[in-house]
Amino acid sequence: MNIKQFTEKHKTTITLIVIITILITLNLYMLWLLNQETDEEEPEIITKEETKETPRLLKVDIKGEIQNPGLYEVNEESRVMDIIEKAGGLTKNADTSVINLSKKVKDEMVILVYSKTEVKKLKENNETKITCPAVNDACVTNEVESPLIETKKEKETQTNGKISINKATIEELQTLPGIGESKAKAIIEYRLKEGEFKTIEDITKVSGIGEAAFEKIKDSITT
Repeated sequence: MNIKQFTEKHKTTITLIVIITILITLNLYMLWLLNQETDEEEPEIITKEETKETPRLLKVDIKGEIQNPGLYEVNEESRVMDIIEKAGGLTKNADTSVINLSKKVKDEMVILVYSKTEVKKLKENNETKITCPAVNDACVTNEVESPLIETKKEKETQTNGKISINKATIEELQTLPGIGESKAKAIIEYRLKEGEFKTIEDITKVSGIGEAAFEKIKDSITT
């Protein structure tokens, strides 16, 4: 029997063997692919908590009218009020009216809480802005023209609600009816050259301020 005859006789069997071989090969390939996938490292999952940075620690020196003055270590999110609480709170003699309690702390910061007596003297001695007498990073020094104190300048330029034509600034003079920037400057220039006004009527000696203008402001000014 030659090969051709053998093939014809066992054609069905050979076909089945080929099909089974192909199926076995495919199965083995699929198993190999599956093993390859499981062998790969799973990607690392980073949670929000892991990515969040730990707040940096700062060292702050607090002194003055504090229960437990000293050096404290706090995180960078802390405020002046947090440091005061950490240091045991204020003494009965403390006055925080010139301290910015909401200010964020910084490294090597110095916080000085004044006594009531110190703040009283501070307010008496300042004219337009609070200027703390010692190094104090929590003080409102030069941050704003403070509304907390009635300054000497305000007392001098305003008497019984009237503007002092001898001491008022350009801005204050411009609050008078009919007095603009040019007239306000003229009043101050006259003051510097001729000296203080003796009476409120003397303001009519200033160039640009006549009787009509004087009538508008006479009830609002004083010497």
